[in-house]
Amino acid sequence: MLIVKKFGGTSVGNTERIFNVAKRCIEDWQRGNDVVVVLSAMGKYTDELIDMAKQVNENPPKREMDMLFTIGEQMSVSLMAMAMNSLKVPAISLNAFQVAMHTTSVYGNARLKRIDVERIRHELEQRKIVIVTGFQGINKYDDYTTLGRGGSDTTAVALAAALNADACEIYTDVDGVYTADPRKVKTARKLDTITYDEMLELATLGAGVLHNRSVELAKKFGVQLVVRSSLNFSEGTIVKEDTGMEKMLVSGVAADADSARVAVVGLEDTPGVAFKLFNLLAKNDINIDMILQSVGRHGTKDITFTCSDENADKAEEIIKNNIGKFESIDVNKNVAKVSIVGAGMQSNAGVAAKMFEALYDENINIRMISTSEIRVTVLIDEQYTERAMNAIHDKFALGDR
Repeated sequence: MLIVKKFGGTSVGNTERIFNVAKRCIEDWQRGNDVVVVLSAMGKYTDELIDMAKQVNENPPKREMDMLFTIGEQMSVSLMAMAMNSLKVPAISLNAFQVAMHTTSVYGNARLKRIDVERIRHELEQRKIVIVTGFQGINKYDDYTTLGRGGSDTTAVALAAALNADACEIYTDVDGVYTADPRKVKTARKLDTITYDEMLELATLGAGVLHNRSVELAKKFGVQLVVRSSLNFSEGTIVKEDTGMEKMLVSGVAADADSARVAVVGLEDTPGVAFKLFNLLAKNDINIDMILQSVGRHGTKDITFTCSDENADKAEEIIKNNIGKFESIDVNKNVAKVSIVGAGMQSNAGVAAKMFEALYDENINIRMISTSEIRVTVLIDEQYTERAMNAIHDKFALGDR
């Protein structure tokens, strides 16, 4: 049996925890399994690297940041290999070049294209535990690239798919996937199972348990994931195609405070204006989420959209310099997205109304609304985020099952 195990930064945050992870991996290896381990940087080390970079250059080039970031994972994997060797177990650490992990060339947010697994298979044949750097790859220029925050999850799932692994286990500092962030919603409950689609929506909408691209890859290649804690031995949450049960009406509540609302007022109400606006933003790698267009009046219309906080100023500048006639542009970074997700929504009426009632009861105003078959998202003032999450969670009685 071939098992891919991924451990996050808090799981390897100090020497004691490194040995804890090493022993957990060795247990599976001693049962005769082949084991591949993917690691993130230790603790908050990536944040420390960002602080160091900002001391040297307030606006550092993204290529150089990727070069800097790769230090963190290389430190983790080498220390882990040393720990395992000290426990008399053969282990070897490999970075993105040694594997090799080929990516696109978008520094800071690259996508994996393919993984050469020959080196890993060779080391496994020697009965070694193979420890691989998460979060990083190499592009066509032989430069290091990184996959974005949480990218080690994607590395693990991609390796599991490429190696045709029997299991892919994602270890973190929580026991599994919860109906809401347990740090913000005290009544949040751990889910035993969740579908790929539900998990993808939750991950995209702010639930920090899994990187959304890792869920995309798992669904595409049929990799069954288990999310569990590295600090205890509880069963965790299984992420798979179908839970095999009647679908829950709502599976979870998620929030994302890393949002900004951009309103472009007084655009010409003519064909092609929306295309020009969003094509321009896409060419500048600005991802757009919620979109609202007003009914045209007096030859003009308004378009409002949301993007990440860090892209809001860039979007404003691009629009001012490249879009012709419009009256004004307004950027509001003090907003947050709150969402409910559930496969059961497809066949049940009144779910959105129930969510809106919960917000009404708390006197929380809704700025924008976006829906899909299994999701309802609202944009609200950021100061009410936690209150909104708790009210919605209670309204659907997610903690009572």
